[in-house]
This record gives sequence, C-alpha cells and structure tokens, in this order.
Amino acid sequence: MRIQCEFIAAILIFSFFCFPLSPTVSAAADERARERHAMVKEQIAARGVTDPVTLKALQQVPRHRFVPAAQSRYAYEDRPLPIGQGQTISQPFIVGYMTEIIHPGPGKKILEIGTGSGYQAAVLAATGAQVYTIEIIPELAASAAARLQQLGYRKLMAKTADGYYGWAEHAPFDAIVVTAATEFVPPPLIEQLADGGLMVIPVGTPYFVQTLLLIQRQGETTSSTNLMPVRFVPFKRAE
Repeated sequence: MRIQCEFIAAILIFSFFCFPLSPTVSAAADERARERHAMVKEQIAARGVTDPVTLKALQQVPRHRFVPAAQSRYAYEDRPLPIGQGQTISQPFIVGYMTEIIHPGPGKKILEIGTGSGYQAAVLAATGAQVYTIEIIPELAASAAARLQQLGYRKLMAKTADGYYGWAEHAPFDAIVVTAATEFVPPPLIEQLADGGLMVIPVGTPYFVQTLLLIQRQGETTSSTNLMPVRFVPFKRAE
C-alpha cells in the first residue's frame, strides 16, 4: 500500500502510546479460554514450543480479540488471518516459536517491529517483559493502540514510525522481533541490540518463501542461524 502524504508527518513526528494499566484478560473471564488452551496444547506445545513463560502468555492472551469480527471463528486455528491494510496476524505456532526463541520474561526489554493487530506485542507483554512496538501503517497503529488499551496491557509502549530505524531512544534491547520480511537485516536494528541480545527476523524476497533467522550479538560481532522457511508480508518503509 502506498502511504498517503498526509500520514508522512505523523510517521516522522511519532505517535506514542503507553499502557500502565491492569493485567491482561484472565482465562477464567474469557468465554473462549477452552479453545485457546486447546490451541496452545495441540498446535504449539505439541510442535515443540516448551518454554513455560511463553506457553502461559499464549494461554492468557485472547487471540480472538485481535482479529476482525468476520475472522473471529477462525481465531484459534493454526493459520494466519487477514487484519486489513494487506496485513495478517501470524499463525499461533509461529508467534509461539518466535517468542520462545528470544527468551522473554520479567526484566527483559524487547522491541517489536510491525505491531499489526497487536497480538505479538500482547504475548510479549504477557511474559512480563517491557515491550516497545512500532507500526508504520497509521490505521493499524491506531486500532492496535486502542485494542491494547482496552484490554489493559501494561509494560507496553507503541508508536507509529518506520521500523527500519528501530527505537534508538530506548535502546539497547535484549531482543528484537520483526514480523515482516526484509530483503536484508536493517543495520540500525543490529546496532540497537544489547550485548548478548537476540533478534528473530524473516529475511527473503517478498511474497515468496523466506528464511526465519536468529541473529545473536556478542560485543561488536554478530552471527546468524537459519531457523525455518516462513512466509511473511513484506517489510514496509516510509515513502
């Protein structure tokens, strides 16, 4: 999607949202908790995600609240779903896998590039980590901010901006999660990784199969590991 001129100023100025609110919606208060627990057990844990912090977060976050109403009945199936503006919410297994691989939890500071509907950010926040999330599409950024605020997620800050440049004011980050496919790893994101930090990012040609990479930083040296083939929407840039 070509970003309209009237949104460029908003992207450059940055819009900030901070949510020092109540904890996430409890499973007991959620009418679809049974579906969610089945999703975690049968689609995520059964496929090798074992980190208890990650699994607990996935059990808490009501995925059906992060998809359009017309897609709600599919919310706990293991597949991506459209959320508008040509974007998708990733399949639950991928969210669980990407979350586990960066070892989130209390005391960790995590940057997410590509807020989308806010689901991945909510899962990261539910681990107890401090989360910073960036979305370039103003409509998605606004709707995600309203949704996250309504659901009461804390330890989460968001802004509308070009994620290529990261969020230098709050760097370094213990981990960075990128939810859109880039043709190369943005150098500013590597620079904003803490010593010992981890980045998980899909790299490859848009609209074709990409490779999910794990980037590890040790001092001034970085290394990468190929994790699995994936298919993400393209990484968008400001025009």
